[in-house]
Amino acid sequence: MEERISTSRGVDSHAKERALLVGVILSSEKDSVDTADPLAEIGSLVEAAGGEPIGGLVQRREKPDSRTYIGKGKVAEAKELAAALDADLVVFDCDLSPGQVRNLESDLERRVVDRSELILDIFARRARTRQAKAQVELAQLQYTMPRLRRMWTHLERTEGAIGARGPGETQLETDRRLIQKKIRDLRAELQVIEERRQREGEARRGHFRICLVGYTNAGKSTLLNRLTGAEEYVADQLFATLDTRTRQWRLGDGRVVLLSDTVGFVRELPHHLVASFHATLEEARSADLLLEVIDAGSPEALRQADAVEQVLGELELGSIPRLVVLNQIDRVTDRLELAVLRNRFARTVAVSARTGEGLQELEAEVGAIVDRDAEECVLRVHAGDGRALSVLREVGVKLGEEYLGEHFHVRVRLATRELERLRSELRGGRLEVLPVESEHPPR
Repeated sequence: MEERISTSRGVDSHAKERALLVGVILSSEKDSVDTADPLAEIGSLVEAAGGEPIGGLVQRREKPDSRTYIGKGKVAEAKELAAALDADLVVFDCDLSPGQVRNLESDLERRVVDRSELILDIFARRARTRQAKAQVELAQLQYTMPRLRRMWTHLERTEGAIGARGPGETQLETDRRLIQKKIRDLRAELQVIEERRQREGEARRGHFRICLVGYTNAGKSTLLNRLTGAEEYVADQLFATLDTRTRQWRLGDGRVVLLSDTVGFVRELPHHLVASFHATLEEARSADLLLEVIDAGSPEALRQADAVEQVLGELELGSIPRLVVLNQIDRVTDRLELAVLRNRFARTVAVSARTGEGLQELEAEVGAIVDRDAEECVLRVHAGDGRALSVLREVGVKLGEEYLGEHFHVRVRLATRELERLRSELRGGRLEVLPVESEHPPR
């Protein structure tokens, strides 16, 4: 069964590239694709890249055609529709080989962009920091390397002519060497950045670290802002966040944990991009807890959760404790759908980052997880040591406090590693651990 979708030219179409969308649903992928609207996500990606989706075609196949991915008849139909709609380019919701792109561009007489190239373009548009720009450039160069010959198709017109073959081949090889050198330079630069981030992570190792992960546009940045009071950039668009941002989250009992936002995932995230963003995703690798944010109001919530699960597996993050946060419940009209989502996962909290609903429950769940390795202890701190007292109240739950002589004896519930960090930071007799059973510790 095949589908054809078309739209008329918009009034402001001159300002954007007009894209004809092509989707292919393979038998092995039918459960991971929205069969009700299979071009919805690729259309959103085109819009995020600054383009205008003007129509689309969908074909169901057992396996891709080796030459053009879609069949001959569908290629002819796509060419006809692209001409009728005056499309500037044809965007495929799949990854194409260099040969398939070359053949399709010849047959369709239009520029052809596949899913990975489109996502890389969006990342290039959104990159702001030097780290993000370097990561995107590295991924783009790795994607470009096997496609260099396609970019030099003008040389094929004179292939074999006197004086043409040598310079053409030389230029192609020169480009390859330049790209290979640039890739090495970018990898070295990113290695320096990653080592610096690891050092920064070491400096924060005493704090409980939480990382927000999830499908792009699930509301992670909005949740970060709501919980921490930050004012990070938020937009209703795919891949609004590319850089990891870490902020302090003060729980209701006064303790402070570190909360990080990360780049969103998407179905079939390009492997080059995952590899290039290793330094950014390192924050998730070192987290004590992952908050997996799911847009509960999306009809594709379960499929998006499956895509996130796949990416987390590729990143080897499956062993880190995880709490599923069903966000945007203010958009859920059918509570039965919400119940289905909650039953799907072992441990969930339903919230609305926009309205604040459910955030207290989320805070309580996180506090309980932080307390898993906590123990009760009594700490003696000099009354004049304001710094030590302030730090102590940020990392532990105070159960009682007594002033004896020149010291405060504070009974707290504290994680073991927090206690070790305090001992390290407040060395020199500024903090002393006393027996818990002692009701009146010695002065």
